[in-house]
Amino acid sequence: MKKTPLYDTHKALGAKLIPFAGYDMPVRYTGDKEEHMAVRQHAGLFDVSHMGEFFIRGPKALELIQKVTSNDASKLVPGKAQYSCLPNHEGGIVDDLIVYKLAEEEYMLVVNASNIEKDWDWIQASNDIGAQMDNESEDWALLAVSGPKAEAVVQELTTQDMSQMKTYTFWVGPFFNSRKAIIATTGYTGERTFECFVPTSDAEATWKALLDVGETHNLIPTGLGARDTLRLEMGYMLYGNDITDDTSPLEAGLGWITKFKKGPFNGSAIIQKQKETGIGRKLVSFELLERGIPRKDYPILVNGEEVGKVTSGSLSPVLNKGIGLGYVPVALSTLGQEIEIGVRRKNLPAKIVKAPFIR
Repeated sequence: MKKTPLYDTHKALGAKLIPFAGYDMPVRYTGDKEEHMAVRQHAGLFDVSHMGEFFIRGPKALELIQKVTSNDASKLVPGKAQYSCLPNHEGGIVDDLIVYKLAEEEYMLVVNASNIEKDWDWIQASNDIGAQMDNESEDWALLAVSGPKAEAVVQELTTQDMSQMKTYTFWVGPFFNSRKAIIATTGYTGERTFECFVPTSDAEATWKALLDVGETHNLIPTGLGARDTLRLEMGYMLYGNDITDDTSPLEAGLGWITKFKKGPFNGSAIIQKQKETGIGRKLVSFELLERGIPRKDYPILVNGEEVGKVTSGSLSPVLNKGIGLGYVPVALSTLGQEIEIGVRRKNLPAKIVKAPFIR
């Protein structure tokens, strides 16, 4: 197992560490519900340094990114970020990612930890145009401050005016003791979030500083357990569960990041044909109508017949009810559609709802 630069810090805080995406990662410090509610009500601090950072540079950088991603990166200006995905040649999804435009010929791609090697090889295989690629995943730590008080916490460590930052923007410059950091308003919880990319050598000092200034704002360290329930309450997808190499961006509801007008990209012909002829299944959000907790791979049923499987599911700490995501036939995907979820030998009633589950 790999370790983030904060491994010893997490151990000292008493975190429970588990293998995740090839890393020993903190799943919780105190309790999933307590950490979840801290983010919803105050602020939480996540170590997500396991994420991958690729830098694409040079006059061919944009051309390569346009070729391998589904969204239109030509719309970006320096200081803006964009959610996107890497389609494969069969119309599936290699990974989802965020593209940051640092300068006119410099971009940073942040990819999922479990897919770092896979994504690197995939992009490199498409780079027959000579764009400069650098995998700097081991050089950067990533600390995410999330919650209603996140802005106040981060503001204490910089002279930049955090209140002026809109969602999916970022700046590059000094932050606390890092001479060059990247501070972005991207996140995975639905709350105001600042993702702080700092050199790995500065990770421990930055983590401690954020905890120290966050104490008056009721900030606490938070683990992957809370991160998962937070993203699920927003209906955000998790790669490997809700999107995979075998799911189309259109099936996953990602048509909004699939821009055919920009020109051909990997898998675009197949995905465009799906748009023209229609898709057979669709990712939906559902909530249980009785007490129970849906889990990944539990069956989704209509009139006792299995029509799909749960891809993500849990108990919502805010709603105190079971919620989840899963694929069903398009004809059964309308809002309000009554379904059942097979939970521990019982078929519990549920209905399809619109995400996010909380607003």
